[in-house]
Amino acid sequence: MGAALHPVNARAQDGRLLRAAVLVTVAAGLVLPIAAGFLQTARAGFGVLPAIGATDPSFAPFAELLGLPGFATALRLTLVTGLCATALSVALAVGVCAAMHGRMTPRASGRLLTPFLAAPHAAMAIGLAFLLSPSGWIARALAPLAGWDRPPMLASVNDPAGLALILGLMVKEVPFVLLVILSALSQIPVRRHLAVGRSLGYGRGIVWIKVIMPQVWPLIRLPVMVVLAYSLSVVDMALILGPSNPPTLAVLLLRMFSAPDIALLMPASAGALVQAALVALAFGLLFALDRAGRAVGRWWVRRGGRGLSAEPGLWIATALSGLLFAAGALAMLSLLVWSLAWRWPWPGLLPESWSLKAWTAPGSGWAAALGNTLLLAAATTALCLVLAIAWLEGEDRARRGRAGWAEALVYLPLLVPQIGFLFGLNVLFLRLGLSGGYLAVIWAHALFVFPYVMIALSDPWRSLDPRLPRAAASLGAGPWKRLFTVKLPVLLTPLLTAAAIGVAVSVAQYLPTLFMGAGRVATLTTEAVTLSSSSDRRITGVYATLQAGLPFAVYGAAFLIPALLHRNRRDLLPGAAT
Repeated sequence: MGAALHPVNARAQDGRLLRAAVLVTVAAGLVLPIAAGFLQTARAGFGVLPAIGATDPSFAPFAELLGLPGFATALRLTLVTGLCATALSVALAVGVCAAMHGRMTPRASGRLLTPFLAAPHAAMAIGLAFLLSPSGWIARALAPLAGWDRPPMLASVNDPAGLALILGLMVKEVPFVLLVILSALSQIPVRRHLAVGRSLGYGRGIVWIKVIMPQVWPLIRLPVMVVLAYSLSVVDMALILGPSNPPTLAVLLLRMFSAPDIALLMPASAGALVQAALVALAFGLLFALDRAGRAVGRWWVRRGGRGLSAEPGLWIATALSGLLFAAGALAMLSLLVWSLAWRWPWPGLLPESWSLKAWTAPGSGWAAALGNTLLLAAATTALCLVLAIAWLEGEDRARRGRAGWAEALVYLPLLVPQIGFLFGLNVLFLRLGLSGGYLAVIWAHALFVFPYVMIALSDPWRSLDPRLPRAAASLGAGPWKRLFTVKLPVLLTPLLTAAAIGVAVSVAQYLPTLFMGAGRVATLTTEAVTLSSSSDRRITGVYATLQAGLPFAVYGAAFLIPALLHRNRRDLLPGAAT
């Protein structure tokens, strides 16, 4: 008989098996659906769609796509809005960090950014539309100064240049990039670099540009790619704030996929491939700029010279970011105000009369949409949280750190345009008889919820003091008992934070719900986006307020529950180091 495995080796083997099982599950749940969806979309894009009798491959769908009126403009709008929003967001976030680092604690920064990160994109876009429209708060505030006796005839929302869409994207992206940079800065001795640079006569801004950002950029490059991919393929914000005729490419493709004429499915699929190629080319441009920036930066550093002061630019970036945050806060407030307004004549800044009729109207239907949203968010977040815990626990037991290919696997759904594979995935689900139900929508939500849950939980999990489970093991606790009695209770705050992020991401999903639900699963997001083009701002405000309020409530619970349970344990309170 062979010798029995040593307990340590046995636990390591169990960990490898657990890790392998989770990786197979994640690969089957993330990679295979995306690959299958792209394959189906590519077949239709190249003329193969047996459902409508098209069986011979051809380039006819691409020719038809190129011949569509407004296609070139849609392509241009997509590039302009996506690239400008990403570049400006990164520039402003870097400027704010350079100007304000060390002047605010990480805990205060997190509290400031959380409301903007929690607000779903569609709710923020609706609030900004209320704020920026010709009859919105900004125009009402300017009316006495400009002498407007009626709302001005200005295309401040859905403008042909896409400026409102760029603004909306920046309101959401600047806080995200800020949070990413702040996380990266925790791995760099910023104070020491600043002190050395200032002692050599360099200004704060030049030290940031020459010394700190070259170290930060590799740590934030992947999240910036996520922002770039989203900006180039966004649908819900583009529907609400973007140009309408012609729209951005993603919105144009959604219209084609949803059109009654099924012959448009093939050129729409060709357009989805173009959308994916556009994102890939943008990534290539980013890497080319990265390499060029390294060469120029090395030349600049070797050349010496203290250069011009960058301080004015830092404070301009901070001021502009403050205006963005103010616009986002007013946008969120406007949702609640419009949901309670009854009579609001021009140019009053507040309604003359208030009412709950929009909330209590029998036909408003928000209760059913709220129930669906809660069900989908709870099921998806629970599933993703279990998978993330199993993945990280498997790493611990196998005694293996994070792998680069595994992180790429996690980020994959965030780097791929949704419009590129969701149609194909829906076709596959239709063949399997799974489309149009809750299970299909939960699966689709999990594609995008799991990466965020995994990213939010991985660093706190890996930074857990290893002496705690080691002490429990010395007292005879097995691996499962250590997990449930030591690790999970100590990591309660990160777990609830990851769950809150998962709920916020699930609530915000528009395109996956629309495609995989086949229009039969109504959520707060799908209803809010649909109502955003209606004339009744009160009903729209109700749905958008609920959509924004749900993540806020979950974030509040994620902060309150650990504060109550750990009120006598200082180091386990929210904001304390794990």
